[in-house]
Amino acid sequence: MKKNQSFRIEKDSLGEVKVPKKALWGAQTQRAIENFPISGIKFKFPFGRSFIKALGLIKYSAAVANQDLGNLTIKKANALKAGSKMVISGEVDEHFPLDVFQTGSGTSTNMNANEVIANLASKKLGEAVSPNDDVNMSQSSNDTIPTAICISALLDMEELLMPGLDTLIREIDEKAKKLKGTIKTGRTHLMDAMPIDFAQELSGWSAQLKSCRSAIVSANKRMMELPQGGTAIGTGVNSHKNFSKNFCEALDKVSGLKVKPASNLFQGLSSQDNAAELSSTLKNLSLVLMKICNDLRWMNSGPLTGLSDIELEALQPGSSIMPGKVNPVIPEAVSMACADVLGNDLTISVAVQNGNFQLNVMLPVIAYNLLKSINLLGNCMPLLAKKCIKSFKVNKKSVQENLNKNPILVTALNPIIGYKKAAEIAKKAYQEQRAIIDVAEEMTTIERKELESLLDPKNLIKPYF
Repeated sequence: MKKNQSFRIEKDSLGEVKVPKKALWGAQTQRAIENFPISGIKFKFPFGRSFIKALGLIKYSAAVANQDLGNLTIKKANALKAGSKMVISGEVDEHFPLDVFQTGSGTSTNMNANEVIANLASKKLGEAVSPNDDVNMSQSSNDTIPTAICISALLDMEELLMPGLDTLIREIDEKAKKLKGTIKTGRTHLMDAMPIDFAQELSGWSAQLKSCRSAIVSANKRMMELPQGGTAIGTGVNSHKNFSKNFCEALDKVSGLKVKPASNLFQGLSSQDNAAELSSTLKNLSLVLMKICNDLRWMNSGPLTGLSDIELEALQPGSSIMPGKVNPVIPEAVSMACADVLGNDLTISVAVQNGNFQLNVMLPVIAYNLLKSINLLGNCMPLLAKKCIKSFKVNKKSVQENLNKNPILVTALNPIIGYKKAAEIAKKAYQEQRAIIDVAEEMTTIERKELESLLDPKNLIKPYF
C-alpha cells in the first residue's frame, strides 16, 4: 500500500481489513493482494482482458437467471447487470489487481469480481448489495472460474486465433496459386532430392494447418459446455435446478457464444480435460508453424552461400556490426512464440493433473497459460501471413541453377537403366560437377532428345506410370 493513502475499513469473516478508499474491491480482494505478491501478472494479462470480460458476462448472466427464477428483485438484478456491464466493457479493469498465482480455485478473483460489482450496484441502488449473497447467488468460485476459463478461451478463439489461422491458410493457398508451375529442388534430410513444384510444397503447409483447424474446432466444442450451476462440488447446492439452463440462455443473448450446460457438472468442476485438449491442439499448431518457419528460413538462407530459393521481405537491419545483413526476423519471432506455447502446454498438463476429488486446484495458471497460447498464436499468424508468405519472392535464377545441377534427377532413369547404373551416373556427375543429362548421355545409349524429356523437372513432379 502506498504511503499517505486514505483507507476505509472493510469486514469479512476473518475480521477487519484496511482497503484503499477509492478501490471498488473489498476485504477478500485486499487480503489476496497482500497474500500473493508473486509474479505481478494480473488477470488483465499483457495480451488481453478476456478473462475479466468473462467474469462480467458470468455475473450478468447469473443476475438474469436469478431474476427469471424469482431469486432476485428486478431492481436489484438491474443494478447487478449494470455493474456487470462495466466489468464487461473494461471500465473498471484497474480494480482487478490480483496476481495470477493465488488460491488454486481462483476464489480470490471470483470474490474480486463479486466485490467490485457489489460496490457498483450499491452505489446505483443507494443500499447495500452483498458480494456473496447477491452477486454470487447460485454460484461458487468452483464453478465460476472453470466457466470463465471456457468463456474467455471461446472469446479469444473467435476474435483472434481463428481469424489469424484463416488468414494464414488463405495467404498460403493464394501464394500456391501464383507459384504453380515454378519448380524447385526438393530436399530430404536437408539434401538434394527430386523436384517439386512450389505450389505442391505450399499445399503441404496448407494441409497441415487445415488439419490443425479441424482439431481446434473439435476441441472448441467442449469449451462450449459450461459447468456453471454445479456450485461447490457439482451437486448444484444452493442453486435452482433450472439455473444452468437459464444461465446459458442469458449468456448466449449477451455474448453471442453458443454455449450449453455441461452434461456432467462433476466433470466440469473436478477436471480440466477440455482445457488440456484445446491446449494440445494449440501445441500441435505451434509445431506446424515452426516447421513452416524453418522451411522459410532455410529457403531464404544465403543470399550467396545458402539455398537462396526465396527472398523474404527486408523488414529491418539484421546486425549492429555487419552492414547490409538482413535476417528472417518474422519466422524467428514466430518460432520463439511457438516455443513458449509448448511450455504453456506442459504447464497446463501438469496443472490438469491436480484435480483432487471434486475440484482442480490450479485453475488460475491453466487460464493464464491457455489464454497466453491463444493470444501468442493469434497474433503471430497474421504477421507470418502478411510479412512472409504474401511478400516473399522466388529467386528463379538460383532455383533453376540448383535444379539443373541436381544429380538426383537421375532417379527418373531407374525404370529404364536400373538403380545401380543410375547411381554410377549420379556419382560421376557429383564428382565432376557436371549436368546429369551430359553424364547420362555419355554413360547410356539413350538419345539426347529422350533424356531431355525424361529428365525434364516438369515431368518429374507427378507419378511416372
